[in-house]
Amino acid sequence: MKNEFTYVFRVRYSECDPQKVVFNGRYAEYVDLAATEFVRALWGGYDNIIAKGFDFQVVNLNISWKAPAHFDDVLSVSVRTSHVGNSSYVFSFDFFNKTTERQIVSAEAVYVMVDAQTFSKVVIPGDLRETLLAGAPGTLINHAGITD
Repeated sequence: MKNEFTYVFRVRYSECDPQKVVFNGRYAEYVDLAATEFVRALWGGYDNIIAKGFDFQVVNLNISWKAPAHFDDVLSVSVRTSHVGNSSYVFSFDFFNKTTERQIVSAEAVYVMVDAQTFSKVVIPGDLRETLLAGAPGTLINHAGITD
């Protein structure tokens, strides 16, 4: 995982059910948070893509639950680009409990590049394709407030 992009965050109380286990629907939000930070590392953020006249939309999201996460756990998410097509690309996510190193969730999100005005599908431009393929190896975004 060291050569991949990593996003670290702490599970908040409001994200859990009465048993203090992360509610299953929250994992889609966690994927979106990790993807947002990955896009920021790749392209300087969402606004930079819009300024270039492009946008992207999620067209498929698959989440496989492996083990529970609980209130106040620190989760580490590795993110990588696992496929780049003509107009679509796939991010893969692996969530781990940072303390126990136990895998919590794996997920895959398929995105389609679209025109920012018409939202019609477009070919991924060369410069954006290059950064998708290169990824953001070694980048760590830490929102958990911890140090290693």
